[in-house]
Amino acid sequence: MTNFIPIFPLGVVVYPDEQLNLHIFEPRYKQLIRDCIAENKPFGIPAVIDKKVVEYGTLVEIVRIEKTYDNGEMDVVTRGIKVFRILEVIKSIPDKMFTGAIVSYPENHFNSNNRLHAQVLQALRELHHILQINKTFKKADEELIAYDIAHHAGLSLHEEYEVLHLFQELQRLEYLKRHLLKVIPLMAEMERLKDRVKLNGHFRNLTAGDI
Repeated sequence: MTNFIPIFPLGVVVYPDEQLNLHIFEPRYKQLIRDCIAENKPFGIPAVIDKKVVEYGTLVEIVRIEKTYDNGEMDVVTRGIKVFRILEVIKSIPDKMFTGAIVSYPENHFNSNNRLHAQVLQALRELHHILQINKTFKKADEELIAYDIAHHAGLSLHEEYEVLHLFQELQRLEYLKRHLLKVIPLMAEMERLKDRVKLNGHFRNLTAGDI
């Protein structure tokens, strides 16, 4: 299936079911939001990476307008629906300041594996423990999917985008597992280095051990 959607390119990766809070201040995007509310339609957020609008993004719906300012600016709560692929960008739309795109919606599969899922969650919590981050999720562990976890795994923007266009849950979880198992030793070593730096100059009980 293909269709036309208005687009709002941003330097972030949005995942399905993710809540994204936006402050709308540019005239073209104020118009986009007003149109989407009036017509009860979603819009697309393709990621902007290295100053380019990339091929994949996420269709989002407007949940509510949190606040409207005197100058027409808005605080808007949105929620991701599904991933799209841009087939063609439509730069000029009659009587509109914003751009749009013809998009398709790749088939997305959510079949998981309990063992792999548990490994990813364990590694994620180990990373958070090392970094002294207390992270809680709104869902129970068994309900969490890769999209819920990805923003909390220390991925770069490029890596988050790679996860976006993996269309098998098993692939997404495997990607996160490999990433976490790679960064955890690095973060652990950094924490040990910090501890050594902190100890420098302090009085310490030192021993040469059993020589």
